[in-house]
Amino acid sequence: MPCTSSKVAPRTSSNARPLHRHSLLLLFLRPLRAHLASTSSSSSSSVRRKKIMVVTPRGRPGTSLGHRRPMLLLLLFCCLLAFFPCRASAFHSFVGTYGVNYGQIADNLPKPPEVVRLLQMAKIKNVRIFDSNHEILDAFRNSGLNLAIAIPNGLVKDISANPAKAMDWVNENVQPYYPSTRIVAIIVGNEILGGADSGLAEALIGAVVNVHDALRALRLSRTIEVNTPHSEAVFGSSYPPSNGTFRPDLMVYLKPLLDFFSQTGAPFYVNAYPFLAYMSDPAHIDVKYALMEPNAGILDPKTNLHYDNMFEAQLDATYSALEVAGYPDMEVRVSETGWASEGDASETAATLENARTYNFNLRKRLFLRKGTPYRPKRVVKAFIFALFNEDLKTGPSSERHFGLFKPDGSVSLDIGFKGLRSSSSSLLTEHRARGWILRYSAALLPCTFVFLALAA
Repeated sequence: MPCTSSKVAPRTSSNARPLHRHSLLLLFLRPLRAHLASTSSSSSSSVRRKKIMVVTPRGRPGTSLGHRRPMLLLLLFCCLLAFFPCRASAFHSFVGTYGVNYGQIADNLPKPPEVVRLLQMAKIKNVRIFDSNHEILDAFRNSGLNLAIAIPNGLVKDISANPAKAMDWVNENVQPYYPSTRIVAIIVGNEILGGADSGLAEALIGAVVNVHDALRALRLSRTIEVNTPHSEAVFGSSYPPSNGTFRPDLMVYLKPLLDFFSQTGAPFYVNAYPFLAYMSDPAHIDVKYALMEPNAGILDPKTNLHYDNMFEAQLDATYSALEVAGYPDMEVRVSETGWASEGDASETAATLENARTYNFNLRKRLFLRKGTPYRPKRVVKAFIFALFNEDLKTGPSSERHFGLFKPDGSVSLDIGFKGLRSSSSSLLTEHRARGWILRYSAALLPCTFVFLALAA
């Protein structure tokens, strides 16, 4: 996450592919389709055919058993749905609009399997981690959760300089887990551009390309996205939103990245923190504007668009910067946003009430599935920072208090989620039972209709 902010700145792994549900559907529906076609073509002689069918020995084509065979195959297919989990051949890199960052800089967090249950209970389907922790990758197997994994900044230079390093990393951290672990993205580094290490900035595009090439060699580049998130340090200006531009000195690094993302169809990831923007200039920014509470807002004089919250203004400043750079069609996606619930004495905005208000309003806004004033048709998607409070993070106290949940799995911010409490074993049992009932009810309902059709 960035340290400062400006006022408004913002698959399968081999040729032998598994048999998927849609393949099973075609397999079992083919006889039914052939049967219906033959029935239609013989409608002109239906009277004579009915007489023949009455006297034809049982079991041959045209008999009642033959007539019912496609229906029996369909019944068998419906039953198979109840016992074979869906393994999609391609995943969307982001499902819905709401995701969360799962940081691990702490010594008191729940075990990864418990975290998976917590995420499932909260119905949070998009998760981003900042490494490739194998214990987490194992826990996410067959969970139905989308997982974005990351290459830390410390590995970027080596991977950029040597394509074999990229292949080794993918073979170690993707191949053994995909697709049972639904890895949908590899995030290369974090907030590299705008930092003090120019050598790291120069290496970024090479690392991104090498990781993508490794995925392409394994036929995974169409199902696993490669990207890198940026802090608001990449912006030269951001107020008003229509005046958003990138820093000219960073375009030498940004231009090849944007060209590459434009070719692959990847979005532009930005870490957007109204919390940091407000703390940088509380005398001139209305805290209600930052918290998405009712306020007068601002009017962009160039576009005549009204903004009633800083979050949307930050996103549209990013869209404006992309447009000026020559990429008006690129999607902007929020890789981090959040509000601290506690901080140092100087961090007066870091309160439990402010954190709850921002996260509650943001969640409500994301669930509306709408765009921004400047891009109304681009649905906003965001990863919330963060899943847990992390007690080992360095820096100001606020860095350790961004979590939706406390380290013991209980709720930190009451915005509608249920936590993992010691007294909630019955709740977890109920949650698992409900999932079992819904799954098998959905599979058995079509079977009921087939039985009724056979009995008719």
